[in-house]
Amino acid sequence: MQSINYKKNLLQIFIFVLFSGYFLIISFLNVSDVSAETVEQLRKKIQERNQQIEQIQKEIEKYQKQLDQTLEEKTTLKNEISRLEITQKKLISDINLTQKQIESTGFNIERLEIEIADKQNSITGKKGELSEIIRSLNEAESQSLVEITLANDTLSDFFTDIERMENFQKELNINLKELKELKSFLEEEKAEREIEKQNFEDLKGKLVDQKIIVDSTKKQKNQILTLTKNKEENYKKILADRVTKQKALEDEIRSIEEQIRVVIDPSSLPRAGSGVLKWPLDSIMITQYFGNTPFATQNPQVYNGQGHNGIDLRASIGTPVKAAGDGTITAIGDTDQSCYGVSFGKWILISHPNNLSTLYAHLSLIRVSIGQSVKAGNIIGYAGTTGYTTGPHLHFSVYATPGVKIDQIRSKICGTMMTLPVASFNSYLNPLSYL
Repeated sequence: MQSINYKKNLLQIFIFVLFSGYFLIISFLNVSDVSAETVEQLRKKIQERNQQIEQIQKEIEKYQKQLDQTLEEKTTLKNEISRLEITQKKLISDINLTQKQIESTGFNIERLEIEIADKQNSITGKKGELSEIIRSLNEAESQSLVEITLANDTLSDFFTDIERMENFQKELNINLKELKELKSFLEEEKAEREIEKQNFEDLKGKLVDQKIIVDSTKKQKNQILTLTKNKEENYKKILADRVTKQKALEDEIRSIEEQIRVVIDPSSLPRAGSGVLKWPLDSIMITQYFGNTPFATQNPQVYNGQGHNGIDLRASIGTPVKAAGDGTITAIGDTDQSCYGVSFGKWILISHPNNLSTLYAHLSLIRVSIGQSVKAGNIIGYAGTTGYTTGPHLHFSVYATPGVKIDQIRSKICGTMMTLPVASFNSYLNPLSYL
């Protein structure tokens, strides 16, 4: 009787499993020869693309070394054109890399789709078997021990029948375990497919961005050649004029910021060293630190209107720039539209819920809009050389949010209206205190 009760309990468990969805996951399914061959072909294509990706990455590293070398050379028209030409080659390699990554991701999605489809197709064939098992179990469960005994001619047949049921019960336990394991496996496979689909969409967006940046770099090169008439002395005059305007504009902004009075409650800010912000680039090389003045040395948390109001990070044109934390895009702008080559160029300001705001400047491309919510690590733009720069890099500033605002400045030196963030001196914070 215990054997019958045990079998009844197993039946109840099995029916619960069946109707709770486990029947959708079938044990080590039989994949058709055609599908298996297709999956294997896809795996081979993925491997080939990954090998191509590795080769392109080596090519990109070569161009990056050449670009790093040009940054150490004297600023001349010839070197500037050479840098832009190498940048174009690197950007084209970046595009090739992204295209191969798109192909590899596409093949991987296709592989996952086939494997998932094969499993689901096998479910249909297995449903009939499960129905038959349940019918047989129902019939066996309805028989009493006396009925089972009378149904057998000999005692040996009776024990053989009991042993057969016990073996069947063991098989049920094994099958239940396999169903649970495969349910977990299939869920992981579906989750991987969703991740790959998101990667695929991100890469397609990146490819569009990269093509825009290539075109922009070509225009920049042509613009320099047009303005200078390919003469070194003309290039030197343009550079000198930009330096003069940049310093004059900096003085104008400083005089405005001197008038801003905002009380910043230190307790409203995150604790220094808390690491509440993430680095905005994947690869970090600081080329200029915050402040660099006696005051900044003595008070590393505060900027006093003299020295550098952020940090500069080396980044070649087209390097993805990421949000340093969760937040909202407060403002975006491009100072080159009103005063070329003397300020931030293309910039983004993000407000974070921890009472900090972050600025990203000298971008080649902005890919976010005002009011948009972003997560830490989201790509918001790409590094470049817009505005006043001596080479491609990312300027990164951190503010106490209450002290920074977007202002319309009428520049005397440029003779135009310019939109950019301004802040009280005590609102500028050392980014390294929060990274």
